[in-house]
Amino acid sequence: MTRHPRRILTRLLLAPTLAAGAALGLASAPAQAAVWSTCDQWGNTTLDGYTLYNNIWGSGAGSQCVSADSGTKWSVRADHPNTSGIKSYPNSKKVIGKPVDSLSSLKSSYDVKVPSAGDYNSSYDIWDTDYDYEIMLWVNYNGNVGPLGTSQGTVSLGGHTWAVYKGTNGANEVFSFLRTSDSSSGTVDILPILKWIKNTKGWMGNETIGDVQFGYEISGSAGGLDFTTNSLTVSGG
Repeated sequence: MTRHPRRILTRLLLAPTLAAGAALGLASAPAQAAVWSTCDQWGNTTLDGYTLYNNIWGSGAGSQCVSADSGTKWSVRADHPNTSGIKSYPNSKKVIGKPVDSLSSLKSSYDVKVPSAGDYNSSYDIWDTDYDYEIMLWVNYNGNVGPLGTSQGTVSLGGHTWAVYKGTNGANEVFSFLRTSDSSSGTVDILPILKWIKNTKGWMGNETIGDVQFGYEISGSAGGLDFTTNSLTVSGG
């Protein structure tokens, strides 16, 4: 869980028509370059209404860089030792700013490519504006990772089936929803999950939802592993 709630497209160039009898040629396309990149621990920027954040917050972390084509298409190269504890949560964030009961919809779609090695999860991290409550939605996970808290059973909500855990990290309540099978792409209807937490379970009140983050909670990626967000959308209000 995050503890710190805070290409240029290259064009294919046609060679000009040559003298009579010469063939038309295609110039080689230059290498694609990212719109934004950073290897800074707290490096961040805003693109297309989303805030990107490198967010290397855990102890014993190694190196990590984010490279973005847009706020919703970006990649991470992370080289963290395979030791216990979360090292980072690189993510892209959209701010909502409405109470649960005032939301008419809140959905997100994701398409990612993740490594077969390493200790990590691909997850949404959803916060209220006071950062009293953290709702995590794990859409895939690998290696030596696990949720905070105790099991609350299984529930089908928002188009997926989740194993639910409830706990606290000492600073805020944490509700973790772990998809019962890994997924690299899909759509999550987030609002029914928030209403289930509020209305069915009574675990929180009519909180104002602030950040909807999506990223990779990385505990270990020794030798360097790549995490790619091919596309991401967060919509609703």
